[in-house]
Amino acid sequence: MKLTEYLRRQKAEKDILLMTHLVLGYPSFEVNREVIEQMVANGVDLIEMQIPFSEPMADGPVILKANQNAIENGAKVRDCLDFAAEITYTHQIPFLFMTYYNILFKYGVEKFFKKAAEIKIRGFIVPDLPPEEGEEFLALAKKYDIAPIMIYAPTSTEERMRELSRHGGGFIYCVARRGVTGKKTELDRDFSDYMARCRRATDLPLAVGFGISDREDVDSLTDQADIAVIGTKTIRLVEEQGPEAVGPFIAKLR
Repeated sequence: MKLTEYLRRQKAEKDILLMTHLVLGYPSFEVNREVIEQMVANGVDLIEMQIPFSEPMADGPVILKANQNAIENGAKVRDCLDFAAEITYTHQIPFLFMTYYNILFKYGVEKFFKKAAEIKIRGFIVPDLPPEEGEEFLALAKKYDIAPIMIYAPTSTEERMRELSRHGGGFIYCVARRGVTGKKTELDRDFSDYMARCRRATDLPLAVGFGISDREDVDSLTDQADIAVIGTKTIRLVEEQGPEAVGPFIAKLR
């Protein structure tokens, strides 16, 4: 089943879907495994697994630190791929890779796509690769049936949004505000106008991330988006309260 079709089927049964994010190898793969189990058990619809990179330009201080610590602790790309293979075999929801293009380039772009397809990864989010520079990436995404997730920002024109949608698949990731991940987002009138522009520009499902951190945020998105993305909040929870805090938090989001 195509990722977009899966999301639409899920959305027909729920007011809004939940996508969570974690950095592989932070604080350890063992903790990643426990956190993913809790996320799936408490109704998350899909999970974005970030392969750590030394210069994660779209990420705020919490996720930046997680990337750096994972690398310092010895997490390698092959470790992330091996862990992902285990996770996609164990759990039936879709899993995506989020990373930066240098990871694919150094590994070998087609080699990376082939491996991801073998382990049943359903989509890639690569925030530093615009489609104008991603001809090979987009061709391989089509060849290996892995959704290339495009990103909208509040500064995107509708013309640019339509162009990104033309190249994208799976869903569109709508960045809720300018800047990097982690800071609280105000879901105000300007945000609603932005989401209306996003909706006009594409037929793909819309996911909203950057600063979504509680039930109030998720409720505010219900009539405007298809997927709420929870990232920094769960990393903070693990740091402050341990991985066992993630399940109850996810359960309260709906």
